Amino acid sequence: MELLDLKASVRTETGNSPARALRRDGRIPAILYGPDIKEPVMLSIVSRELEDAMKKSKSSQMLLNLIVENGDKASHSVMLKDLQTHPVRRSFIHADFYEVSMDRKIKVMVPVTTKGKCIGVELGGMLQIIRRELEALCLPNDIPESVEIDVTDLDAGDSVHIEDISVEGVDFPADVNFTVLTVLSGKVKDEDEEGEEGEGETEEEAEAAAE
Repeated sequence: MELLDLKASVRTETGNSPARALRRDGRIPAILYGPDIKEPVMLSIVSRELEDAMKKSKSSQMLLNLIVENGDKASHSVMLKDLQTHPVRRSFIHADFYEVSMDRKIKVMVPVTTKGKCIGVELGGMLQIIRRELEALCLPNDIPESVEIDVTDLDAGDSVHIEDISVEGVDFPADVNFTVLTVLSGKVKDEDEEGEEGEGETEEEAEAAAE
């Protein structure tokens, strides 16, 4: 996974007034923390530069090379852990960056995607994705953009469980072998509807006979 550069400056003032002043200048307050950082570092970043980095990122788990300028320059490999936005204008308000070690595995949530035309769906069934995201354990550079599942050969009644999924360099920690997606049969619904219609006709015939 590519690390995108993002510049940041150390800030010393906190509170609503300094934060509003930053936003008027096109910057937003941010914070840097992590297991190897003793005290969280207060930062400010250019809002537009963060937006550009997000557009370039190919993954929902964006990795950044955060270049902190405070006289000297220090680089940190970070993930964007949280981003607060304005509820109406959708502009950025505050960002949280979490420092990661490139040689230490981390837990991340990765979206599930599918490929192929499902046999069961073509025969009238319905593909149901039960888990839209999966927890993955891997090195930062091995974080997949998504967990892609080939559903081409799945028929009605078939399912894919977490233990059926394999991605190189990625582990999926799970206490149980839960279902990720399944193909529901469309025939069950049809049979139920036919049964209900048949029962209705029998009741009508019975009423006619009674009269």
